[in-house]
Amino acid sequence: MKDNIHPQYYPEATVSCACGNTWTTGATQEEIRTDVCSACHPFFTGEQRIVDTAGQVERFMRRLERKVEISETEET
Repeated sequence: MKDNIHPQYYPEATVSCACGNTWTTGATQEEIRTDVCSACHPFFTGEQRIVDTAGQVERFMRRLERKVEISETEET
């Protein structure tokens, strides 16, 4: 193997989730922050929750409302 081409490995890297859950793992970054983890992800918890990133859900709902309004005006 070539010398000095691999990133530094941190065997005790800390991972922090937005929900407050933290754990340690091995990684090439000393600290990792994430928005969703297995403790708060809807697939693992079984609860239905919408994770809104940068207002995408709101924009979708506005487009949906406009489409409904347009279809209602075309019917009359």
